[in-house]
Amino acid sequence: MNKEFDIVVVGELLVDLIGHEIRDEIFRTHSFRRFQGGSPANLGANMTRLGKKVMLISSVGKDGMGEYLIHELENLGLSISNIKERDSHPTSLVLLSRSHGTPDFIAYREADRLIHSEDIQDEMLSKAKLFHTTCFALSKEPAQSSILDGADRAYKLGVQLSIDLNYAPSIWPDHAEALRVVKQYCSLSPFVKVSQDDCNRIFQREIPEQEAIEIIKSWGAKLICFTKGKEGSHLSLEDNRSIIVPADEVKVMGDATGAGDAYWAGFLSAWLEKKDWVSCVKAASKMAAFKLSTDGPLPEKVILD
Repeated sequence: MNKEFDIVVVGELLVDLIGHEIRDEIFRTHSFRRFQGGSPANLGANMTRLGKKVMLISSVGKDGMGEYLIHELENLGLSISNIKERDSHPTSLVLLSRSHGTPDFIAYREADRLIHSEDIQDEMLSKAKLFHTTCFALSKEPAQSSILDGADRAYKLGVQLSIDLNYAPSIWPDHAEALRVVKQYCSLSPFVKVSQDDCNRIFQREIPEQEAIEIIKSWGAKLICFTKGKEGSHLSLEDNRSIIVPADEVKVMGDATGAGDAYWAGFLSAWLEKKDWVSCVKAASKMAAFKLSTDGPLPEKVILD
């Protein structure tokens, strides 16, 4: 069957209100700037910038903020046909400090969680090469059950799954539920992106890198990309090979928000182009570096080579 889409991305499309000045805490942040946000939507936008065909399945409020988000994606050329506008709930918002590290944030969850199984159609899945989501998207019903159902159907249709294990207790306070859902998703052989901070939160302790990788692999992950910031990336493959790729030096002009989404967009785009694993990680690092060295949104088109 013809694969019409490179990737179906399911999850949060929301407004990021990011601090204007560098501050570690929102308490000390005086002014904010508005950006299109949401990890899945960021990844979809970045893959669109890289020339990939993306179908984003999301939910926003039928309000000014929702209108803003749809306008931003339309300007990029990303299809908005599967973004639902809900009368019942306003558009979700996240306030973030502007930081060179993991930002302080407060999430106001509303319409983003209103994703239903019927929004994720088999016909669409059958025409995709990848299916991607995040822990944020999986943390609330009805999106949680809908995405798990969609992922299961995508897996049975031969679609490669992907997930960003960006677990945060403040977003998903029921840790036992989070572990159950993450394990269920990982049983479908996804590509997994995860960081040391993510793992410390998932396992509720300072966990050694290799131990975290082995546990996630035991859940069924096909590939684990363990990101280490300035120290580079550790790629663990299902045949037990490990690939270590150092990071390039980056002059940070903006903040770290969205760098992980840019990284994974670069990785998945290179995989779609059938590049080898080292080249996939290098493409990911280049995309993240581009984001870190840019103050504000990336340009509409990005060429990494």
